[in-house]
Amino acid sequence: MGDVRLVAKDLDVGHGGRPVLTGVGLSLREGVITVLVGPNGCGKSTLLRTVAGLLPPLGGEVRIDDAPLRSLPRRELSQRLAFLPQSSLVPAGVTVRELVRHGRYAHRGAFARHTREDVESVDWALGVTDAAPLVDRRLDELSGGERQRAWLATVLAQRAGVLLLDEPTTYLDMRHQFEVLDVVRRLAREHGIACGVVLHDLMQAAAYGDDVVVVADGGVTAYGPPEDVLTPETIDRAFGLRVNVVRDPATGHLACFPQRPDAEQGAAAS
Repeated sequence: MGDVRLVAKDLDVGHGGRPVLTGVGLSLREGVITVLVGPNGCGKSTLLRTVAGLLPPLGGEVRIDDAPLRSLPRRELSQRLAFLPQSSLVPAGVTVRELVRHGRYAHRGAFARHTREDVESVDWALGVTDAAPLVDRRLDELSGGERQRAWLATVLAQRAGVLLLDEPTTYLDMRHQFEVLDVVRRLAREHGIACGVVLHDLMQAAAYGDDVVVVADGGVTAYGPPEDVLTPETIDRAFGLRVNVVRDPATGHLACFPQRPDAEQGAAAS
């Protein structure tokens, strides 16, 4: 278990002064993937954007490396924390290398010359995301999975110790979803990055999350390791869905399957 990099205490989040979630507690630790799950519209993305400093909290506090988030200048915050939103605009004609270089602006500004550290950070980010073979290709020519790896390399080039990802597998097919999540796992395991990830898929949350946070009913309803959190009772309470939870004998990961009505229930319904 690594050191705590980011903490939210008694956090209230929302829009226009109207709270969506209240009393949230959250800790992101080095080398640990914390996955946020919950029904649509429950406030997962609002929580992540508040923790990233993009929305002001309505109450409570967020601290990063024991410094209040609100006290940090934007450039200094960007050196400590990187955020990848659900979707990003694709700049016309921009190559992957040019895009990833944008991740260094937090360290050198928009018009400063590239330093050796910049070049090394860009090369590292491209390598760790398996995006190096794409460097000379235009972003608008890439597949969805390739494009997502390029955006991930861009935020990694910031060299921040905390990485927040808002539904990074959206719009990707199954193979590319797992490719992106494998990259995130490698970032946590091999490079000690504290990762906070919003996901929709409970099986992916069970497979990749070291900690799982269930967001529902205006707050956090469960928080802990997948085997403690992803229970039939918790899932039913949060999602209104009755499931069977089993463990894959090959991987040891949990899997959730919706319960099917028995023959009598099916006949009655028909």
